[in-house]
Amino acid sequence: MTDRYQTLLPRPRQATRTSGSYELTADTTLVSAPGAEGAARTLRELLAPLRLPLRDAAEAGAAGAVTVRLDGSVDPEGYQLRVHEHGVDVVGADEAGVRHATQTLRQLLPDDAWRTVAPRDTRWVVECGEISDAPALSWRGAMLDVSRYFFPKRTLMRYVDLLAMHRYNRLHLHLTDDQGWRIESRRYPEVHQIGSHRPHTQSGRDRKAGRNDGTPHGGYYTLDDLAEIHAYAEERGVLLVPEIDLPGHSSALLQARPEFGVGSHQVLTGWGISSGVVKPLPATVTFLGELLDELLDAMPVPYVHLGGDECVITDWATDPEITAYQQELGIAEPIGLHGHFLRELGKHLSGRGVRMVVWDEAFVTGGVLEDSIVMAWRGDSVARRAAAAGYDVVRTPVYPTYLNYDQSDLAEEPLSQGGPITIPDVAEFDPAPAQWSAEERGRVLGLQFQAWSEYIAQERHLDYMMFPRASLLAEVAWTGAPVADDDYTERLRAHLGRLDAAGVEYRPLDGPHPWQGGGTGEWRRQTGSTMAAERVHHEEISELGEVKQASTNPA
Repeated sequence: MTDRYQTLLPRPRQATRTSGSYELTADTTLVSAPGAEGAARTLRELLAPLRLPLRDAAEAGAAGAVTVRLDGSVDPEGYQLRVHEHGVDVVGADEAGVRHATQTLRQLLPDDAWRTVAPRDTRWVVECGEISDAPALSWRGAMLDVSRYFFPKRTLMRYVDLLAMHRYNRLHLHLTDDQGWRIESRRYPEVHQIGSHRPHTQSGRDRKAGRNDGTPHGGYYTLDDLAEIHAYAEERGVLLVPEIDLPGHSSALLQARPEFGVGSHQVLTGWGISSGVVKPLPATVTFLGELLDELLDAMPVPYVHLGGDECVITDWATDPEITAYQQELGIAEPIGLHGHFLRELGKHLSGRGVRMVVWDEAFVTGGVLEDSIVMAWRGDSVARRAAAAGYDVVRTPVYPTYLNYDQSDLAEEPLSQGGPITIPDVAEFDPAPAQWSAEERGRVLGLQFQAWSEYIAQERHLDYMMFPRASLLAEVAWTGAPVADDDYTERLRAHLGRLDAAGVEYRPLDGPHPWQGGGTGEWRRQTGSTMAAERVHHEEISELGEVKQASTNPA
């Protein structure tokens, strides 16, 4: 029998296999200690293929049982798992700890434990052993861009399950951008009626070539949809972080409500950065505050992401109303309005007990409040500066957390944003580098991988781009450090069996299946897309996120 304690991913703090095994059967009962009834129900739902009955708390400790209890002395989200010849004991610091223990138990079971319904006659034999574990980082997230390409509700719920499988606990939804507004507004229905669709979409990487697919694309989530997704995720220990990207990336919003912008704007059909930036005026803040209130009434979350990235603000200087407001505030340059505008929206969120999250450009322009969270995507330097300034930081650097980038330089890789970002790149990522001070490292809440969807139009391709890199990055997020062992490739290879059972169409470690690849790789030869070239491109992003001309990445 394979020692499954050596294939666990993320690798726990302590894991020891002992002699013997235990088989869960139809007669095995699930027993909850007083106060752990909710956690026990969570465990039973996660082990649905086993169809365990639930026994009363009075029989806790009975032979042939899976017992669940809570212990406040265990580290937050931590757990202890003991498998012995008479049963399984689960001790969690809280309900989250019990969830994590259950995910570990499923990894110790045959891979079929990850199927919705197990094949007939499956034997649930688990090796005996003891595990003590807890996460090092509190923010273990994933971002899914549903604006560039809309993914239906069922995809989001499936991804909640896949994130929970890997012990991620945040799902950041990029709900608005130039290419689509994905949130229903009952107060201002024209926002989603107009802003949620485009007549066609750019084909290929060269947006100047004018090629498109000739197919309308669109979709939006009703407020009831978002409430449902929020509740579904919350039950599985995954917190939704909705993003309304402001003040830039707003072309879709401005087609619906042009009075809040400068000039004329349409829902974009291609990629890149646009001049679709809302006016940084009190009327705009009031309007957006009403949209935010609708969203928060549907899904009462503790964090809302306000974007703040890649704003081309040149039009602000041409608008008399904006110029007059700037003078009224005593702000010397238009860029000062960028920070002011985001702070005003942040104050609106604070009034509802919600923390503002922003991309790192907002930190640079002062668009943060004292408790704001900075997502630093432009490398280590700006992340460290934000941490040194006393802001909580979530590490989201392009390299290696942008999983929409290629996984290799193979010609067979499908069209993507750039790259490559390889599995070793992911394994070597250090979210809190040793050269940072203790205070700076203490400001790192965690990390998050990104799935920008310009070149990810279908769920099957999303699977291909995210996994198995997201599986290994989960270990970095859980442990707060680079993957420590040299045999992670073997652990990852073993984990692929779990992904197979869960129905994940991942990229094989040795390269894409014939039906997953991109054919000739002609786009790679045309653009010279190599890791070095793409790194140069991102070094050419200014402090305000305005992209200079860079031939290496025309998208």
